[in-house]
Amino acid sequence: MAKESMKAREVKRAKLCAKYAEKRKQLKAEGNYAALDKLPKNASPVRLHNRCSLTGRPKGYMRVFGISRIQFREMASKGLIPGVRKASW
Repeated sequence: MAKESMKAREVKRAKLCAKYAEKRKQLKAEGNYAALDKLPKNASPVRLHNRCSLTGRPKGYMRVFGISRIQFREMASKGLIPGVRKASW
C-alpha cells in the first residue's frame, strides 16, 4: 500500500495539469516558451504517474483496468472483473 501522501500528491498533480492544459496548449502554439517556463512544474503532464486506484502501487499498472497486476490477478480469480477468466488448458 502506498502512503496516503503519495496518492494525494498524484491527485493534486492531475488537478493542476487539467487546470493549465488549455493555457499550455495555447502557449506552445505561440512558441512562447518563456511564459511556459513560468507555469508551475506540476502543471506538466509529463510529471503524472499512473497508480493503482485501489492500493496506490506505482509499478505493474494495467492501463485498461486502472489497477495493478497484483490486484487484477486477485480480482480476476474471485470473478470480480466482468469478461475476465483464468485460463486453463
